Amino acid sequence: MRVIAGSARRLLLSAPKGDNTRPTSDKIKETLFNIIAPMLYGVDFLDLFAGTGGIGIEALSRGAGSCTFMEKDKEALSCIRKNLEKTHLADKATVYSTDVLTGIHMLHPSKPYGIVFMDPPYGRGLVRPVLTALKTGGLTDEDTLIIAEEAISADMSYADDLGYEITRIKEYKNNKHVFMRLSS
Repeated sequence: MRVIAGSARRLLLSAPKGDNTRPTSDKIKETLFNIIAPMLYGVDFLDLFAGTGGIGIEALSRGAGSCTFMEKDKEALSCIRKNLEKTHLADKATVYSTDVLTGIHMLHPSKPYGIVFMDPPYGRGLVRPVLTALKTGGLTDEDTLIIAEEAISADMSYADDLGYEITRIKEYKNNKHVFMRLSS
């Protein structure tokens, strides 16, 4: 796993041993960042269920102004911190050691995040409560792009009931990225 583009291009990232994290493949990461590139520069990025930090680090490397990482696994947190130091991006990052739902309520940003990315463990029903929690505390607004990575078979039809508009779905072999914004 590596950083694909930007200031940390080609640097290899550390990942925990075992199956507790599921790093996004370079091909999927490149597709994702080709989609969000026009809105990335200077944005405040929120990386939930951050794992190795690969997505948030890629965002920082490509010009995001800051990134807040949330992860509860101790080994993954250690990798995030090592990866931020290795890529020289630690000064633009804040790392929270907490579960996402608790962490969301701890955040009090001065302005809403521009992009929120979440990659929870598949099949545990975590996207729905996170979307509900994101609507509080000024974390998001109608301009915030929210991206959920989910299993290809995951039903996201409830997003509309929660006040979100799905603007795009990009499907891959086994998973998908669901792009959404708060409905106006």
